[in-house]
Amino acid sequence: MEALYGLLLPFLGTSLGAASVFFMKKAMSDGLQKGLTGFAAGVMTAASVWSLLIPAIERSEELGKWSFAPAAAGLWLGFLFLLALDHIIPHLHWGSAQPEGPSSRLRRTTMMVLAVTLHKIPEGMAVGVVCAGYLAGDTEITAMGVLALSLGIAVQNFPEGAIVSMPLRAEGEGKLRAFAGGVLSGVVEPIGALVTILAAELLVPALPYLLGFAAGAMLYVVVEEMIPEMSQGRHSHIGVLAFAAGFSVMMVLDVALG
Repeated sequence: MEALYGLLLPFLGTSLGAASVFFMKKAMSDGLQKGLTGFAAGVMTAASVWSLLIPAIERSEELGKWSFAPAAAGLWLGFLFLLALDHIIPHLHWGSAQPEGPSSRLRRTTMMVLAVTLHKIPEGMAVGVVCAGYLAGDTEITAMGVLALSLGIAVQNFPEGAIVSMPLRAEGEGKLRAFAGGVLSGVVEPIGALVTILAAELLVPALPYLLGFAAGAMLYVVVEEMIPEMSQGRHSHIGVLAFAAGFSVMMVLDVALG
């Protein structure tokens, strides 16, 4: 059941956030956008530390002073993996006029969905790796730890769902299509988690590397995309305060429940 919650809770958070398009009549303001992005970035950063990197290091204690090595190696692989995806997948961030990645004839709305979908890949991997460690009997990963990570990412996914559906609505899409776009951006998350669970069960000795990999992928998204979005231009203080709030929420969830 813990693994099932881990797979479904984050997706539910995205879907509920996407449903905000049915209740909000106006386009998302710049201040709200920065606040939601900052909160999501704070949650992802705290989850990378408490739910992924620290368990990876603790699981490698037999290496002594080199116990950091698997986590560090995985971290770099995660960064490089997301860097590669960032260059091969065309995507467009909300509020930006210039698409990123290779040239493409895709619609603006499609590229906006792809931009958030890139965030979901490392989040799904993070949940999948932690679930796999718990199912494999890893003493460093508890059922409550799985629930804390899943709940934290679900909370963070709520604003991300709104960040997709509301701009799609502002671009002229109907409410149902905007909602569907928000939901579809989160589909990759449970799929990625399931694939990671299957892979990690076959590679249990590599679990510290996989935990570090998921952390690196998440931190790449935070540093490359979310922090610039929340801190540039007006209302940057809203993004910074929201980052602190998101970090605090995830830290409390992981320490209190984990």
